[in-house]
Amino acid sequence: MTREEKATVIKDLTTQLADSTTIYVADISGLNASTTSDLRRACFKANIRLAVVKNTLLAKAMEASEKEFGELPETLKGSTSLMFSDVANAPAKLIKNFRKKSNKPLLKGAFVEEAVYIGDENLDALVSIKSKEEMIGEIIGLLQSPAKNVISGLKSGGGKLAGILKTLSER
Repeated sequence: MTREEKATVIKDLTTQLADSTTIYVADISGLNASTTSDLRRACFKANIRLAVVKNTLLAKAMEASEKEFGELPETLKGSTSLMFSDVANAPAKLIKNFRKKSNKPLLKGAFVEEAVYIGDENLDALVSIKSKEEMIGEIIGLLQSPAKNVISGLKSGGGKLAGILKTLSER
């Protein structure tokens, strides 16, 4: 690879890092061709971009990026693949589901909304992160709850009052 090609790759990686809020660094080495193809297919279905990159080029792209990746560049050893997603927990869920069939991919680290997670032991924590849509749904549910209580109280109160008036009028 020539210097110009490397510079182009670094520039492209820097742009992708800047545009993404969710970046997972995983190790998919040791997967055979059909398993790798299955992983790529699963990523495509989950709207996750998967890319295998050279560690040195990714490290330079991380340095050039305006984001603070913390200890994430230190995990760039061995085979490295990047997963970019718009949903924070989608790659973690995909990795966890894919591991039911094989012991890979291994999570090296993740950058999710300014937070850095290092190591495979953080996979369960990343799976439990709620997506933007889930959070909005919970907030809407919480906002609707008091209004529903007031309305149901008014409806039940009106029914009780009407029942009492009807009983009194019959007497």
